[in-house]
Amino acid sequence: MNNTQIVVGLGEVLFDCLPSGQKLGGAPANFAYHVSQFGLTGYAVSAISEDKLGKEITNTFDKVGLHYVLPVVKEPTGTVQVTLDDKGVPQYDICLGAAWDNIPFTDEMRTLAEKTDAVCFGSLAQRSEGSRATIQAFINAMPIKSLKVFDINLRQHWYNKEVIETSLQKSNILKINDEEITIVQSLLQLEGNDYATLCRDLIRRYSLQMVILTCGTNGSYVFTESEDSFLPTPKVDVVDTVGAGDSFTGAFVANILQGKSIREAHEMAVKVSAFVCTQAGAMPTLPASLIS
Repeated sequence: MNNTQIVVGLGEVLFDCLPSGQKLGGAPANFAYHVSQFGLTGYAVSAISEDKLGKEITNTFDKVGLHYVLPVVKEPTGTVQVTLDDKGVPQYDICLGAAWDNIPFTDEMRTLAEKTDAVCFGSLAQRSEGSRATIQAFINAMPIKSLKVFDINLRQHWYNKEVIETSLQKSNILKINDEEITIVQSLLQLEGNDYATLCRDLIRRYSLQMVILTCGTNGSYVFTESEDSFLPTPKVDVVDTVGAGDSFTGAFVANILQGKSIREAHEMAVKVSAFVCTQAGAMPTLPASLIS
């Protein structure tokens, strides 16, 4: 496997406070962790505080071999209260004023951006002006041919049309779920009444290479201008679904960068996310049989 390719999860890093206890998470960090399990060089880029949780984050990343750029700021390391419904689906209470709301764009980040092969970012960390400017500056500094994945991750009310449109304009891959595409359809006045038409409208409007659409237990799709891939969701004993979508994106991007076809990458993403659903928290170790 080619471990020289650099893949960055850019945005929030935090602790999910689950009924079972605290688990390290944040969509970009989850993504970077899962990419690294496929042998690529994963980086988590965010901000932390000089508090106990901040130290725990760096210690954990060191243990699992995940690279990071985490400047220390005065705001507290982020936490999210997570409750699970009877199907294991998470609901989030995301506090304002966390360290990841105040990510500075450092020289180290610029140097990293200039050699990054793929980045994944969302809308949540762009709720604050400071982190939004840093995320956009990082993407602007990346090589032209790099992959720029907008995993939209709409949370509570922390998004708006401007952030979504700007992010789409800076991306070449969109990852979205079935609930989010309904919101985006209304915000952007997309044309069409079915998933394929809606996703291809997004592809044409924003010059995207592809749209990845996940629909929970109803399967997942990858659309390009001329290609469709649909796979059903495997039936597993769900512990919780926290981080399952991030593992899907990480597995998909890792396999695309390693030269796999869209269908092959899609198949691996489905397998990985199904496994993550059977584990507690967002960052379980994938079995060797799954990624070999």
